[in-house]
Formats: sequence, C-alpha cells, structure tokens
Amino acid sequence: MWKFIVRRLVITFPQLILLSVLIFLLAQAMPGDALTGLVDPNIDPATIDEQREKLGLNKPWYEKYIEWVGGVFQGDLGQSFRYKIPVTDLIEERIVNTFWLSVATLIFTYMIAVPLGMISGRYNDTILDSSITGYTYIGFATPLFIFALVMLWIFGYHLQWFPTGGSVAPELKPGTLEYVLSRIQHLLLPALSIALIQTVSTVQYLRSEIVDTKLKDFIITARAKGASESRVYNRHILRNSLLPIAAFFGYEITTLITGTIFIEQIFSFPGMGQLFIESVLQRDFSVVNAVVLLFGAAAIVGALLSDIILSIVDPRIRIK
Repeated sequence: MWKFIVRRLVITFPQLILLSVLIFLLAQAMPGDALTGLVDPNIDPATIDEQREKLGLNKPWYEKYIEWVGGVFQGDLGQSFRYKIPVTDLIEERIVNTFWLSVATLIFTYMIAVPLGMISGRYNDTILDSSITGYTYIGFATPLFIFALVMLWIFGYHLQWFPTGGSVAPELKPGTLEYVLSRIQHLLLPALSIALIQTVSTVQYLRSEIVDTKLKDFIITARAKGASESRVYNRHILRNSLLPIAAFFGYEITTLITGTIFIEQIFSFPGMGQLFIESVLQRDFSVVNAVVLLFGAAAIVGALLSDIILSIVDPRIRIK
C-alpha cells in the first residue's frame, strides 16, 4: 500500500510540472496584461511601457516562468496586481469558503444519491424506479449554471428562504453562534444546487451496480440456500454494489472543481471559483496560475484517493 502511494506521488510530481507549464503558457497567451484596462488611455504610452518594464511584464515567458516556479517552491505564489497583496494570503482567505462548500456539497450528494440509488436498484422496472430514473435524466440534461439561477430566483429572491450572496452576514463576530448559523445558512443553497445535479451520476451508477449484482451466480446461490430476501439484499447485493461508489468518492472532488466555479460566481460566494473568474477577467495572471495549479493538484490527489479507498473497502484488490 505505502509503496503504491509513494510511487503515485512520484508520478504526480512531473504531472504537476507539466500542468504548471501549460497553465503559465495559456495565461501568457491571453490578450493584454495586468495593466490592460486599468491605466488611463490618455497617459503617455512611453510611461506605460516604463511601468510594464518596472513590473517585469516585458520579460520573456521562460524567465517569468522560472521566477514563478522558484517562488512556488519557496511558498511564494507571487503578488496580486489587483488586490495588491501576496497571492498566498489571498488564497488563504478564499480557500476556507470553498472547502466548506465542497464538504457540504459532498454530504448532500451522498445523502440524496445513496438512498435513491438503493431504492431504484432494488425496485427496478417499477413506477418508483421510473420516477427516480426520470429525475436523473432531467439532471443530466440540465446545465448546472441554469439550475443554480433557477434555485437562486425561487428560494433566494422569490421565497427569500436563503441569502442571495456572500458567505456570512455582515457585522457578525467570528466564533459566535450567530456567525456559525449564518455561515451554514449561506452554504445551504449553493451546496444543494450543486448536489442535486451532481447526484444524478451516482444514482445511476449505484442503480446499475445493484441491478447487475442481483443477476450474479452467488446471489442465485444465496437464494437457493434459503436466505431471506432482506439478508440477500443487505449482506450480498448492497455490500458489493457500494464498493465502486466508495471508490468514486475521490473523483467527486474533481467534479466539484468545475461546479464551484459556476456556483460561487452565481451566488457571489467569495471562494476560489469566484476568485478564478475575477482574476481571468482582470488578467491577474499570478492569481490565475496559482488557482489553476491548486485545482489541478486537487484533481490528481482525488484520483489517488479513489484508488486508495477502493483498495481498503475491497479486499480482493491488492495494491503493492
């Protein structure tokens, strides 16, 4: 197990290096730079060029990349041109919100997906199964950003059950009960919006696993031996069907990355996704590079986590 983890981490290293190069080149290929749109066009172009030279914006891309990578290894992700603070400090402020949004989304996803998948698989080809399957088809066909806008309009603006923006109500002191309750209230609607769409793939996957497992020879043998239907389902069918779902947990992390980018922008939720969109629009390349690098690292770690979980929950698999 430990040899496998170390080997995967060693392989991850060149993947991150390649990812960082691609990120940097794509950022440099974007039109304009950090000063574009922020400088009065009436200023003398020579003065603007002098400022670009002073900020190092005119350096070749490979020199800027070497400086950036050197800073990354030292824990320095650069300086944000827009916020005028170190990128590390900026990310520390935002990553906490994205973390709790992701945790809440994962909780809601499995709370919804596992019961629906179990019911749909156990009572397949019934009206109940058709209703659940219909929900998944609608979920597959619905873009996340459209669904989030509808949720925001209905439950935020029309019914006013949830806040329509931010991560906490203003003027609340951290550590108080009101502060914690406000953060939870601000999390619920964005997390549910992602979970209700993200859950459909897990429902379909679990349903298919249960239906396939019910036809296996060892299930037929268990029934032939006189085992009760509840015992056959709980001890054999469900237990074997949940194994791939456990391994799928790591890949849910990668799915959350794209989901949070849209949701945070729609709900004005101050997290990493919103920071990424704002930085792209403002051409704040140092922030864009750092955020995408973190997202890529999270995706790679998620894949590794899935392999480890599967090896733990399924004793038939031996990872060496």
